[in-house]
Amino acid sequence: MAACPTPMKTKPITVDDLWKLERIGAPSLSPDGAQAVAAVTRYSMEDNKSASSLWLFSTLGGAARALTACGDKDGQPRWSPKGDLVAFVARREQQGEKDETAQLYVIAPDGGEARRAATVATGIEAFRWCPDGRRLLFVSWVWPDAKGTKEQAKRAKAFKERKESGYATSEAQYRYWDHQLPLGRVPHLHLLELGRDGAAAKVRDLFEGTPYEIRRHDPDADCFDVSPDGKRVVFAFDPAPEKRIDNRFALAELELKSGRVSVIVQDADWDCSAPRYSPEGERIAFIASHQGRKHTMPGQVAVWYRDESRWEVLSEAWDHDVQAPLAWEDDGQALLLRAEQRGRQHLWRFDLPDRRAELVVEGGTVQAFDKAAGTLVTLADSATHPARLQACLPGEAPRRIETINDALLARLQSGRVEEVWFKGAASVEGGEPDDVQMWLVYPPGFDAKKKYPLLHLIHGGPHTAFGDAWHYRWNSQVFAAQGYVVACVNYHGSSSFGTAFLDSITHRWGQLETVDVEAATDWLLKKPWADKRRVFASGGSYGGFMVAWMNGHVPAGRYAAYVCHAGCFDWTAMFADDAYTWHAKELGAWYWDDMARVHAQSPHAAAGAMATPTLVVHGALDYRVPDAQGLAYYNTLKARGVDARLLWFPDENHWVLKPRNSKQWYGEFFGWLERHDPGPAKTRKR
Repeated sequence: MAACPTPMKTKPITVDDLWKLERIGAPSLSPDGAQAVAAVTRYSMEDNKSASSLWLFSTLGGAARALTACGDKDGQPRWSPKGDLVAFVARREQQGEKDETAQLYVIAPDGGEARRAATVATGIEAFRWCPDGRRLLFVSWVWPDAKGTKEQAKRAKAFKERKESGYATSEAQYRYWDHQLPLGRVPHLHLLELGRDGAAAKVRDLFEGTPYEIRRHDPDADCFDVSPDGKRVVFAFDPAPEKRIDNRFALAELELKSGRVSVIVQDADWDCSAPRYSPEGERIAFIASHQGRKHTMPGQVAVWYRDESRWEVLSEAWDHDVQAPLAWEDDGQALLLRAEQRGRQHLWRFDLPDRRAELVVEGGTVQAFDKAAGTLVTLADSATHPARLQACLPGEAPRRIETINDALLARLQSGRVEEVWFKGAASVEGGEPDDVQMWLVYPPGFDAKKKYPLLHLIHGGPHTAFGDAWHYRWNSQVFAAQGYVVACVNYHGSSSFGTAFLDSITHRWGQLETVDVEAATDWLLKKPWADKRRVFASGGSYGGFMVAWMNGHVPAGRYAAYVCHAGCFDWTAMFADDAYTWHAKELGAWYWDDMARVHAQSPHAAAGAMATPTLVVHGALDYRVPDAQGLAYYNTLKARGVDARLLWFPDENHWVLKPRNSKQWYGEFFGWLERHDPGPAKTRKR
């Protein structure tokens, strides 16, 4: 029998290809470990829309199949403890009733029609199953002075019908990233009991009449957990009278029958999050960060013991930042968790008795995971492929359980990815230069005998990292496919290289990072394939701050052009952002106490030296870096006579999320670089 021909990789990846790729959400495993359910999102460039549906993926080798029809934005699927239902959040029209807000739906895994579990006027944010498989806990934003579901529904109706549009508040925290927090409402935990034999579901607000609430910034299912016997709920809450994004959270436990609440972990120096009950219910694992020591302290594994009414940190000697969620192993002796290490994000098993972490699944970037009946499923991506689902069965080698994007990727060329290290800045003044990591992505078909332009992608944060990850908004393969050697430097301040490295830039933003990027440029320009005349730098958010900073602190001519996306320009005016309470922690002072210190870290203070052409990109719905920052930077460049171009989106936030806007973004990006590329036209690709 003749072998099947291997599909030809005919062309480099384009922006259109990027948006044809289907995106897999976090998986949930059936209790027997045989199937994983996950949301799959598809995008239409023509319609400029997305649609998500639920898919079932066999961990035993069977074919994947759709559980819900494409067209509904179905998300957050979770398998019931009994395996008879899958619950998810969606907005649908059913029995003549169209959802005004996201609602909870359930569907049998063998198919059929999904049914609305209940109609909650204030909507559903996130949920968890109770162990009995008939009740669920969910988060909903409610009016704290209104009692009962009927009164909440009346308030919701009245608010929708109001004629006023003003948002009046006395709260310190009133918006987050790209949306206003619901006016006059707070996030409460609710208990939903599914109706039997057609009976209506019962819903009860567990926090009604109490001062308790879940966090206001992005409340999710990691904020709470249900005990194995279904009698208690543990949750993280903000004990401070005035809620702020940087407050330190405590843990409390609620008895479902009596409604009694007991605060179990509260320390003014520690921030506590992501609580999870142990299999026997007598311990609670959570993430604790010693914010009293410094705001850059990592999240660490901590455990509360019921019999001793005490808690302790167990991972203090492991210099990694622990990510939610935590998941107990069945024997109660270890936790599964994600943590970054040197530009990658792995899945780890943290042994509690030995206080030792061991690698379970190596990234790339492990985005999500679940485990049941000994089967482990992970969702992970890398710089060479989008997220994939992988199953690890007991005694077997890990294997893929989906092939969603394989046919498309088989036709696309990809660039080689290389991890390199070089000497950058010294964290300590007068000390030895530190080793700094850089990812390089080469154009497809790279030939070291030819000359190539260089393009820096400078990551945001600053306390994140450019990792071995697929990125839809700043996709290194799409950039490399245009013919650039793409450089991604994990400068001082980046995560995954230890707390000292991360904290090294505090109170002196711009300094060490610039040394690192410049050292990387020097390293690159020594390569025979690097074209010294064609060097560009781009960045978003803090990366945008960096290119604005470099424009005033790096001699003109070093870079042919910059791209500044959602960049911080003026730290005084940045006080309009949604995270203003962090400013003094990062910069070292409030601007009214020490204006000179703040200005010393602000790009706008060096505007007189700015001369490099810059494309400025910003979205009007960006509340983390308000769009006035980008407009002020652009206007400054224009007033100074510097070649500049503005791309402003009235309907985008800190990112660019709509397919057509993304295509425009990439087009403007590449067009700007080409316009300022001094090389001959024949060496450039569009």
